[in-house]
Amino acid sequence: MLNKLLRAIERIIPKKLYKLGQPVYHYLLALTAALIYRFPSRDINIVAVTGTKGKSTTVELTAAILEAAGYSVASLSTVQFKIGKNVRPNLFKMTVPGRFFVQKFLREAVDAGCHYVVLEMSSQAALQFRHKHIDFDALIYTNLAPEHIESHGSFENYRDTKLNIARAVMSSSKPNPIIVANADDAEGEKFLTIGGTHGIPYRLKDGEPFTTTTEGSTFVFREHVIHLHISGVFNIMNALGAATLAEAHHIPIEAIVSGLESVQSVRGRVEYIKEGQSFNVVVDYAHTPESLESLYEIFRGHHNICVLGNTGGGRDTWKRSVMAGIAEKHCNEILLTNEDPYDEDARAIIAQMEEGVIDKQRLSVIIDRREAIREAFARAERRVMQKDPNTENISVLITGKGTDPYIMSAEGSKTEWDDARVAREELAKLTANGKEA
Repeated sequence: MLNKLLRAIERIIPKKLYKLGQPVYHYLLALTAALIYRFPSRDINIVAVTGTKGKSTTVELTAAILEAAGYSVASLSTVQFKIGKNVRPNLFKMTVPGRFFVQKFLREAVDAGCHYVVLEMSSQAALQFRHKHIDFDALIYTNLAPEHIESHGSFENYRDTKLNIARAVMSSSKPNPIIVANADDAEGEKFLTIGGTHGIPYRLKDGEPFTTTTEGSTFVFREHVIHLHISGVFNIMNALGAATLAEAHHIPIEAIVSGLESVQSVRGRVEYIKEGQSFNVVVDYAHTPESLESLYEIFRGHHNICVLGNTGGGRDTWKRSVMAGIAEKHCNEILLTNEDPYDEDARAIIAQMEEGVIDKQRLSVIIDRREAIREAFARAERRVMQKDPNTENISVLITGKGTDPYIMSAEGSKTEWDDARVAREELAKLTANGKEA
C-alpha cells in the first residue's frame, strides 16, 4: 500500500524537480524502511557481495559454506530469496528490490533465528540508497567491467557507485568490518584501500593448481583440494572469494570444503539442462562481453550452437556488435534472437548485433526466443543423428537471461519467461517427436 502511494507521488512531481530531489527522496525512503522494521541489520551478520559478474554465484557459495559450518543463513540475490529452508525465486527482475522489501527481508531473517544474511548488492540499488541504514559486517568484491553506462553516465561513475558500497561497509557500526576483494581485478586495489588494514585480497593463484572442464572444476585452497560441480575459471574465482570471506570469519577449512562441494549448480549460471538428450544444453546469464567469452571458453573444441539475445533495449548499446563478434569467435552456428527490447525495436537491435559478425553464413535471425531455442535443438539433434565424427561434443548455449522471469517489451509490457523451463519444454517435444518418428 505504501509503495503504491509513493509511486503515485512520483507521478505527480515534475520530472526536473523529482530528479533534483532524488538523493534526499531515496535516503528518506531508506531511513523510513529501516525505522519501520527496527534496524534489523544490527541484530544479524550481513555479508554483501558486489561487482559486475559472479555476484549471484558468490552469494550461493558463501551461503553454502556458512550452512556447512552450522549457521542458519538467509540470502538475497538475483536468483532467489532464501530464509533458512524457505526458498522462493526472485521474480522482481532486479537484484535488490525496494528498500522496504529489503528491510522486511532482514527483519524476517532475524525473526527466523538466522545468524547470517548474504546480500547481493548492485550499483543500481546503491544509486537509490538501498544500501543505506544496513549495518554491514563484510563485503566481497568480485570484479568490474563496463555495464549500465547509460544510467551511470560513465564507467568511472559506475565504479564510484560500487566504491560507495565499500565505504558504507567500512562506516558500519559493526565492529571490525572487512572487505574481501579480487586483487587480480584492475579495480580491486581501490576496494582494498578503502578496507585499509581490514582489506583482504584473494587471487587466482590462491587456487593453484586448478583445472576446469565441462564437468566441473578442481582447485586447491589452503592445501585442501576442492571439487566444484560448476565449471569455469570465473567460478573458481567466485569460490575463492567465498572461501576467503569464510576464513576471515573463522570458518573451519573442513566446512569451507564441504560447503563449496555441496553446491550442485546455480540456477541460470552455467546451468545444464538434462532431459535425456544426446547433446549439451546450458543456460547462462552472460550479459557482458567478458562473461560471454568466459562461458564460451568452457566449451572450446565443441560444436557450439549459440542462442544469443539482443543485450537489452535502452542500455549498453556499445556491446551489441561486440558480443556478436565474440559469438562468431566461439560458435559454429549463431542464432540471434529477442531478449528484452523494452521500447526499442528488437529487429533494429539485432541488426546492430549483426554488424559484429563477418561470416554471415553462420548467422540466423529468429526473433521469437522460443522458436530460436527450438531451432537450436533441432540442429543439434540432426548432427547427433548424422554421427559426424567432428561433432562428437555438441553444445547448445543459451545466454543473456539466466533466471530473468520476464521478456520486457514496449511501454512496460512483459511476458513471463524462464530459459530453463522453455528449454525443458522444447527438449520434451523433441524427444516425443523422435519417438513418433
